Amino acid sequence: MSALAQPLAQPAIQQTVQSVDWLAIAPPTVAAAVALAVLVADLFVPEHRKPVLGWVSVAGLAASALLLLPLRGGDRSTFCTTGPAHACSYTADRFTLVIQFLVLGGALLAALLSVTHLDDERRRVPAGEFWFLLLSSAAGAALLPASRDLATLIVALEVASLPAFALVGIRHGDKRSAEAALKFFLSSVTATAVSLMGVSFVYASTGTLHLTQVAQRLAHTDGQLHTLAQTGVVLTLVGFAFKTAAAPFHFWVPDTYAGAPLPVAAYLSVVGKAVGFSGLILVTVVAFPSYADVWGPALAALAALTMTVGNVAALRQQATRAYSAVRLLAWSSVGQAGYLLVPIAAAAYTEDAEKAIGSTVAYALMYAAVNLGAFAVAALVGRGRALNRLSDYRGLYATNPVTALGLAFFLLCLAGLPPGVIGLFAKVTVFSAAVDAGLGWLAVVMAVNVVIALFYYLQWTALLFRAPEGEPVRHRVPAPLTAAVALTGVLGVALSGAPQLVLRFTATGLF
Repeated sequence: MSALAQPLAQPAIQQTVQSVDWLAIAPPTVAAAVALAVLVADLFVPEHRKPVLGWVSVAGLAASALLLLPLRGGDRSTFCTTGPAHACSYTADRFTLVIQFLVLGGALLAALLSVTHLDDERRRVPAGEFWFLLLSSAAGAALLPASRDLATLIVALEVASLPAFALVGIRHGDKRSAEAALKFFLSSVTATAVSLMGVSFVYASTGTLHLTQVAQRLAHTDGQLHTLAQTGVVLTLVGFAFKTAAAPFHFWVPDTYAGAPLPVAAYLSVVGKAVGFSGLILVTVVAFPSYADVWGPALAALAALTMTVGNVAALRQQATRAYSAVRLLAWSSVGQAGYLLVPIAAAAYTEDAEKAIGSTVAYALMYAAVNLGAFAVAALVGRGRALNRLSDYRGLYATNPVTALGLAFFLLCLAGLPPGVIGLFAKVTVFSAAVDAGLGWLAVVMAVNVVIALFYYLQWTALLFRAPEGEPVRHRVPAPLTAAVALTGVLGVALSGAPQLVLRFTATGLF
């Protein structure tokens, strides 16, 4: 290199130098490292020792969650460029930590359910591959809320999604599982393709991928590039709408949940939803605030449509249909996605966007705890009743009173009725976000949907306490299942006792 070229190259080299904060990236890194360790160990562990891999995975997820504690002191950023256009690709702020806690906690509970499930289906589900895929997906899910550029965001989204395809279809010789995996794969690949097209248009319009810089440059886009930028914003939002299972992009949910192993369905209902919504929050509120007039009305309409489609479909589930309990939880999950969209839409109409986003995060935390508890009870009933119909829950109180009371509590939380105070509190918070933003019509739509949901939640709850038909089936409760039900139950009761702590904990810190 000539002497003249060296001074010119030096600033460019300095601007590409990236710092690495190993503590900030520790939670997803530990999950990924344990995934690789489990995959290698599977080659050497004999078949009768395979359950050890499950407990190693549970310990790895617990360690990843504990590594969030040292990060509470303040915002930490890494993979940052130097120079005038300073920007970072990874930020561990309060929003990141809350979502990572939700993701890793949800993955940990799903892992506890999986330990028992793999014991029951040892011949059809390969243990090593299962745990590797679950941990890999959890690592990607933990990376996504910390992503602060569009490239890292898409990569994290796919790292979380690709292993999930395989988890859905991992049961050998099960056509229903394979069909569910194919539907999930095709819909997710379509969403990714649409998102990538949108991201490429945004990059062409702004010349950057960092979210904060995208926000600055989109506000001052040249007239010639305005249409390209607007198209990029719309396509990116459509891609994330697939990931959040918002209607009309929800068609894969019921078949995927019914065909997947039950712990995987529980994982998708909580962790998969957290991934989609955290990504949607980042691209709308952080990257595209100047296009709030585009995504605000679009998300409000999607919220109304999603909650209505989900709740009406859940209402129509027949008690004697195979897998009707899991399908009801799947359609309920679609309805809950509509509620989660409300505060994000409200953020476009209010000056206090952080408060609105905090409502979504608070609702997601409540939903994660009680929905995982409901899936844990469904996994217990499914041990004796493979078809997992709603009618199989009739008289559960007569055989497993504690489990029946737990499921009743979880369903009442989802319905927003006492003693599930946390569910009521979360719904009131979402209502307030809509009303404060001037979206009274959306609050009315949500109120109607809450009434619809009350019917099928209370119908299922009443079924638990009716007289059983025929000989009662007693369910043995393995220790991992007991732990999952107990943890979610304790968390639900604690949050119902002090619901105001949720909003304090979920203050996003995005701004």
